[in-house]
Amino acid sequence: MTSTEDLRGKVADALRRSRERSTTLTESVDDDELVRQHSKLMSPLVWDLAHIGNQEELWLVRDVGGREPVREDIDHLYDAFQHARADRPALPLLSPAETRGYVREVREKVLDVLERVPLEGARLVDQGFAFGMIVQHEQQHDETMLATHQLRVGAPVLHAPDPAPATRPARREVLVPAGEFTMGTSTEPWALDNERPAFRRQVDAFFIDTVPVSNGDYLAFIDAGGYDDERWWSAEGWTFRKQANLVAPRFWKRDGDGWVRTRFGVVERIPVDEPVVHVSFHEAAAYAKWAGRRLPTEAEWEKAARFDPATGRSRRYPWGDEDPGPEHANLGQRHLRPAPVGSYPAGESALGVRQLIGDVWEWCDSGFEAYPGFAAFPYREYSEVFFGGDYKMLRGGSFGTDKAAVRGTFRNWDHPIRRQIFAGFRCARDVLPDEAR
Repeated sequence: MTSTEDLRGKVADALRRSRERSTTLTESVDDDELVRQHSKLMSPLVWDLAHIGNQEELWLVRDVGGREPVREDIDHLYDAFQHARADRPALPLLSPAETRGYVREVREKVLDVLERVPLEGARLVDQGFAFGMIVQHEQQHDETMLATHQLRVGAPVLHAPDPAPATRPARREVLVPAGEFTMGTSTEPWALDNERPAFRRQVDAFFIDTVPVSNGDYLAFIDAGGYDDERWWSAEGWTFRKQANLVAPRFWKRDGDGWVRTRFGVVERIPVDEPVVHVSFHEAAAYAKWAGRRLPTEAEWEKAARFDPATGRSRRYPWGDEDPGPEHANLGQRHLRPAPVGSYPAGESALGVRQLIGDVWEWCDSGFEAYPGFAAFPYREYSEVFFGGDYKMLRGGSFGTDKAAVRGTFRNWDHPIRRQIFAGFRCARDVLPDEAR
């Protein structure tokens, strides 16, 4: 059992780490670039930073702390539901200097609240939930800001060491046995409402790849004319491919008889051993069909990640119940790229599947729906209003996801046409009759 003081320390450390990352992402460019919209798909970086502070003020200063508002007059400017991203540059936003002062003042008040509020009792504060929610919110926006950095044009401003080389597992795929497993969670203290509650889910036997699809694998699809062959695409995917004139993953460009990509301002040859990234759901599904396979469903992905056949229980993470360490996964912007396929054997699941956490978000062939017994908490707009749209699920996190904002049950979702996010995929397939055991 974690003591209250230890929990306060954990919360304070998570708040500090998230703010250090936000600062890195916003201080690495000048004020002109902070207020500029680098893509219609994204907010100006200065909006993201003030929005982070505003959400922290709303939930931790005003609600949990019961304090007077810091800047109630700006609430409407930083309400994501009131203003589309494309419209945000025209708003009377706080200047970069005002934004930095605002988030600093809010954080000072939050740390005072943390020292005083009991972290037990009411559901919003029990085990530090509201603080964990805000930490995850900031880290999610940090990943969004990292995607904005990928979209900006100019010299590199972010730097990180490259990941180590890797060796692929001996097996290309593993069998996930048929049967029930526990999906979701009712016990993870900082789990968000769409991860809850835990329930038993029946899954038929299937095979899943031990590693994500690599750039080298995906180049074979391109070279085989995969983007020009309607057979591999769904009707919606083919329409999107033609309208968007897709010929390769986003940020790739032909260079003579090969390909290069732009990665955070660096132009480089395509590294064939890395997981492919910046592909839409439609591209992932087309590749899978071309390869004679398919994308896993969300339930299949989670079973491959969490199910331990030796005990029959579901783990918090593929490797076990301990929090992610640098030996387990590529997380937290530690490297500004996915690690080579086959990396992190210490992060392997009980069934022998690697890189399920970190490196690239993985598209799953499922829509975003509530689990049985779902209850919105603490507000409908986090999950409930998105159920039933055209969204496809993304699981596992990327190299730009922080350890506080990903776990074996964490659910992400986006429109199937999105390519600016750090998304890749792995393939699965049904068990053939002569393979049944």
